[in-house]
Amino acid sequence: MNTKVSVMQLTSVVALGGLLFGYDTAVISGATDALQNYFQLTSTELGFAASSALIGCVVGAILSGVTSSRWGRRGALILAAILFLISAIGSAIPDDYWTFVIYRIIGGIGVGLASMVSPMYIAEVSPPDRRGGLVACNQFAIIFGMLVVYFVNYGIALLGTETWLYNTGWRYMFASETIPAGFFLIFLYFIPETPRWLAMKGRDNEAHYLLKALNSGRNIDSQWKDIKDSLKDKSRVSIAASGFMGVLVIGIMLSVLQQVTGINVFLYYAPTILKGFSSSSIDIALLQTILVGAVNLTFTVIAIITVDKFGRRPLMMIGATLMALSMFAIGTAAYMNAIGGYLLIFVLLYIAAFALSLGPVVWVLLSEIFPNKIRSKALSIAVFAQWIANFAVSQTFPMMNDHDSMIYQSFNGGFPFWFYGAMGVFTVFFIYRWVPETKGRSLEELEQLWDKQHHQSSDVVAHH
Repeated sequence: MNTKVSVMQLTSVVALGGLLFGYDTAVISGATDALQNYFQLTSTELGFAASSALIGCVVGAILSGVTSSRWGRRGALILAAILFLISAIGSAIPDDYWTFVIYRIIGGIGVGLASMVSPMYIAEVSPPDRRGGLVACNQFAIIFGMLVVYFVNYGIALLGTETWLYNTGWRYMFASETIPAGFFLIFLYFIPETPRWLAMKGRDNEAHYLLKALNSGRNIDSQWKDIKDSLKDKSRVSIAASGFMGVLVIGIMLSVLQQVTGINVFLYYAPTILKGFSSSSIDIALLQTILVGAVNLTFTVIAIITVDKFGRRPLMMIGATLMALSMFAIGTAAYMNAIGGYLLIFVLLYIAAFALSLGPVVWVLLSEIFPNKIRSKALSIAVFAQWIANFAVSQTFPMMNDHDSMIYQSFNGGFPFWFYGAMGVFTVFFIYRWVPETKGRSLEELEQLWDKQHHQSSDVVAHH
């Protein structure tokens, strides 16, 4: 078996979970105006329609730890694929607001599962020197899914008049997800479990064989020993008792900061925001949204190429700095009533910086920093926090951007962008102060790094 081909094949299949993550979360961006018109929604109801899937994402994140530990990484992804299919069909047929919301929540559960399990699976089958780039492929798939659905939405919008789009066209947008979801479900039946999950379940022969196949031409003795050593303690202990509470806090903070720097404001509400920047029609705004997706994809590819070369910290700090500057510029332009098409430059700079840094690299870090014996549980908690933050941002932005709100009138629409910019500045400080460099180390070597730091801090406390 060719090592490179085998690892890439597994990554390609599992990254379809990422593609559906992006597809499902962004499909609503082209339908927000239609939904508001069809269901006669207030700005708060529209915010909930757009963010209702995130309730499911939170539920999916909670379930992902238990599901991926009990049924395996592959089993959890199969469940996610089934939920994507149900949601795609159900979201396309409702005639009332709450039925639509329920099916969006079901899809969100699938997203929550895939968002945690896909990068974890890829991390657990990847060689240390390629892990960053391979896990970042999942982020590429997320962005690719978003870009594909932007094209799909734009194409559907061109099929008829605006009246047709508002009455019927939006249903085709949601139904289109059945195609990638069906392929994902089929392909998952042809991939194995991860070596580390098999080892956790005592299936050592299968685990060793698969690890050897994935590392063809390499000596896996030391890696296998590290895996077995990391799983020696069979007792079920809480994360706090395991001594890894500090790394969990770092994981949670990285998850939250990825969201509160404002990315999903542009991904979910891009057509609405871009229409506000100029007098463009909805079709032009959707076309500009495709440009946003293309920039996102291009710079994610650059991150994939560079994350194992330059490391996680430099990319994160440079990217967060550019994101903050872009948000401050957009907020200031709004406050000074200097809105214009030129702001698309700052939107694209922000998207490029995110795609180079917080987008892929946070997922890389989350997939690799947690020890084997608590990875499922800790990663599910971190991803749960991420979806809570995502929901909060997605729910509050339409309210802050409502022209009748006190916040909007006080700051002329600039406040939310200034807030996201301030969070970008804090992100730079947090990474500089608390996030270590992880490139080129095996998952078990990183576990030893955290274990060493824990003992050092314990010694300091004991000394004082």
